[in-house]
Amino acid sequence: MIPVLAIAAWSGTGKTTLLKALIPALCAQGLRPGLIKHTHHDMDVDMPGKDSYELRKAGAAQTMVASSHRWALMTETPDEPELDLAWLVSRMDASTLDLVLVEGFKHEALPKILLFRQGCGHQVDELTIDEHVIAVASDVPLVLDIPVLNINEIAKIVAFILRWLGRDQEK
Repeated sequence: MIPVLAIAAWSGTGKTTLLKALIPALCAQGLRPGLIKHTHHDMDVDMPGKDSYELRKAGAAQTMVASSHRWALMTETPDEPELDLAWLVSRMDASTLDLVLVEGFKHEALPKILLFRQGCGHQVDELTIDEHVIAVASDVPLVLDIPVLNINEIAKIVAFILRWLGRDQEK
């Protein structure tokens, strides 16, 4: 089973910004992170005018696009309920990953680091800290019963994740 860690916050708090810094820093420590991003929007990874897009829109229930650099599988699910996160994680290749980072899925029962940024329209007392929250990353000092990480100190967040995974920081 691949360890799964969510980065959760209100929209506009900087989840993607943090992950864009965190992923290469984790890689530099020898970890192989995967990512699942939740979106509430009708998203499409394909582009109109591309052959794969046109063939998928012609009615293919699944379309795989492959090259020597990457592959992607698109599955149409218009009549399906929202997919289960555990099922999504099970679709990932555990042999190539040490950790799956999840952006969003804040209501799922999985370990998560919550983000808080002053000036993003929310107050600290609005944070939902339950038994699944392992830390809060913030741009202001907070007094909480769980670890508080400086959201701008990526190396310290990486060190926290490595400890959480039971690994010593290698570099």
